[in-house]
Formats: sequence, structure tokens, C-alpha cells
Amino acid sequence: MSFPIVNGLRSVEFGNPGESREKLISLILDGNKRATAGTLEWDYIAENEPIETVGERLAVLDNQKSQVATIEITRIEVRKFSEVPDEFALAEAEGDLSGDDFRKSHMEFWSKLGLTITDETQIVCLYFDLIEVLRDKNDRQLSTK
Repeated sequence: MSFPIVNGLRSVEFGNPGESREKLISLILDGNKRATAGTLEWDYIAENEPIETVGERLAVLDNQKSQVATIEITRIEVRKFSEVPDEFALAEAEGDLSGDDFRKSHMEFWSKLGLTITDETQIVCLYFDLIEVLRDKNDRQLSTK
């Protein structure tokens, strides 16, 4: 199942629905989050989703599946889980300050989803720029609480 097309763009949803997604979108809109990671096997192959391309623009969806922003892919690296670099962890801006921090937090996250992650698991590391914010932070509702 591939991600829907929204306003002519492939869409992307960050984190899990709810508070997690709200937090990650805030990091993107603040300009702090400039990268994201997915597993090649479960986020791309199992979903029949092609890896993004440099220059591709994606519609960022909120908890209501509405587009809140547009990002543009600037760099893509497919790396072994054991080789995700410090640079990526910092660009992802989720509190990880090194590749080791990234591995610890993402191992925990993916394990909670029931995924088996090893040092050899292929991780798609996407770097991006925020291109457009569609709604002002104070005007948007990110959670259905």
C-alpha cells in the first residue's frame, strides 16, 4: 500500500498518529528537523513504496491527513543500521546527539512496532528542506484530542 497523493505530491506521515506526530511536525515547522529515517524492508519494500528522489517534494500530513507543509528531498543514503552517522542523528532533531543515540532510540521505537532490527538492517536516511508551510502554527490543529 503506497502513501496517497495529496495536492499532486506523494505524502509523508511522521511518527505515530497523535502526540508523536504532532511533536515531529512542530520540529519540522520550526526548521529544526531536517531528516527522517525509515527501514528499507518495512517502510518501502513491504509498502511497495519507491525510495524518494533528490528534488522530490512531499506533502507532510498531520493527524487529520491534511497537508500542513511541503518538504523537498535534498539527499538520500541507504545505510546499515550500525552505520547511521552522527550527522544524520543531529539533522533528524529528535534528541539524538550521535549515531549511537539514534540506534538506541530507533531500536526501541521499531521494536515496539514488532520489527526486528539488526546491525545489518538497511535504513533509508532522507535529508530534506522545508519548502512551504500551508497553515500558521497557531491556526492549525494537529491532534484530535
